[in-house]
Amino acid sequence: MSDDNGAADGAPAGDDADRPDDDPLTYDQARWTADDDRYEPLLSEKRTSEVEIGDGAPLPDDLTRDSLALPDPSEPELARHYTRLSEMNYGVENGPFPLGSCTMKYNPKFTEDVAALPSAAVHPDRHPDSAQGTLALLARLQDYLGRIGGMDAVTLQPPAGAAGEFTGILIAEAYHEANGEDRSEVIVPDSAHGTNFASAALAGFDVLELPSAEDGRVDLDALEAAVGDDTAALMLTNPNTLGLFERDIEAIADIVHDAGGLLYYDGANLNALLGRARPGDMGFDVMHYNVHKTFATPHGGGGPGAGPVGVTAELEPFLPTPHVRRDGGSGQYELAEPEQSVGKVHGFAGNWLVLVKAFAYIARLGDEGLADASAKAVLNANYLAEQIEYEIPFGPFHHEFVASAGEQDAADVAKRMLDYGVHPPTTKWPEIVSEALMTEPTEIETRRTLDQLAAAFDAVADEDDATVEAAPERTSARRIDQVAAARSPRLSWQALDDE
Repeated sequence: MSDDNGAADGAPAGDDADRPDDDPLTYDQARWTADDDRYEPLLSEKRTSEVEIGDGAPLPDDLTRDSLALPDPSEPELARHYTRLSEMNYGVENGPFPLGSCTMKYNPKFTEDVAALPSAAVHPDRHPDSAQGTLALLARLQDYLGRIGGMDAVTLQPPAGAAGEFTGILIAEAYHEANGEDRSEVIVPDSAHGTNFASAALAGFDVLELPSAEDGRVDLDALEAAVGDDTAALMLTNPNTLGLFERDIEAIADIVHDAGGLLYYDGANLNALLGRARPGDMGFDVMHYNVHKTFATPHGGGGPGAGPVGVTAELEPFLPTPHVRRDGGSGQYELAEPEQSVGKVHGFAGNWLVLVKAFAYIARLGDEGLADASAKAVLNANYLAEQIEYEIPFGPFHHEFVASAGEQDAADVAKRMLDYGVHPPTTKWPEIVSEALMTEPTEIETRRTLDQLAAAFDAVADEDDATVEAAPERTSARRIDQVAAARSPRLSWQALDDE
């Protein structure tokens, strides 16, 4: 947590300096409303030009056309169009984004500059002999991540965190098969990310849900009863989704390992541990890293992403192919196939430019910077929790906490927070907290911002039900039918027009 603009004693600089920190800001999001109550017109609705299509297309006549109407905006029109659209959305560059468990960090622009360097524009199918710089960077990133996680080897191939989970479970499966064991179950705590359940099921395992103890941590007795000859792995994140550190992690590792299973680390909450503790030292055998959550690469929007996977030495032979390594004889970097590889899980060596950004972030911060980031992430979460009126049933916590909205509906609270310029926390999960508000401010927020965040929480807590239930009022769009949007998505503007 830091003070704004270097001002003495945390006092804000500028004309806003006299406003109390506990006075919540209200927020009006940009909107563009036409006479027909529609928002920013599509480019095709503004101005189009007919483009003639030449003859000679190697397609039947009924599949071709003579001309096509395409948008024809001027450069200023185009710039204004997309700027207005960006102002009608909310992102981490607009304001606080305490979306719990997602670790919504600001993406520093220098990483974009590095990824945009001409030398980074490398065709993925170049021969390794002519791409030694590329492979050297990937090898160094593998080393960085291995040292951060306490792992002996790392693959950079998986294109997302969930893909990393799936890859890690495939590695666990291959390991057991190589040992002549047919293990059919993966144990997942009830507070775990939904992708843990999905990844294990997708890999063909039966999923056994493990109930939490009263303190929100792993119930050792329940774990003892759950493990057995069929246990392939326990999937766990530490700190867990309540922000609680699993204090019995060494005992948990012993229970799983004594049963012949592997301990899998979900890297979602690694931001709390950077430079301070390593999953490998806790007894984890395999883990994935969320570079978007922990190392400030872009998050969400469907990708591209990256979810590297680290393993201990005994699992290294099962890593995906190709794996970047240094040839002991020539000293050159090469793409090799591990002895008992699970195969390919993504094209080439992974999403190269996303990995470049993660490398740049780690290299710039270094050991001290990463440790400082985790310290501030934990400090910010605990500072914010002390300021808000909502009850926080579990603690002590680290980088995030789960408050309860109490008699209010957590979804209503989330919508109302938008009117105060704050992206909502994660709601309704984990289910072991009633009307959960999972909140993670990350290390990027200043004390000034945290005070404003707390003021927004408290303002909503004190408002009448009618106001909260009617929110949001000041955003570019009001409430949408989230169920219909998920089940019946309209994926083109033609589908919208057809209605």
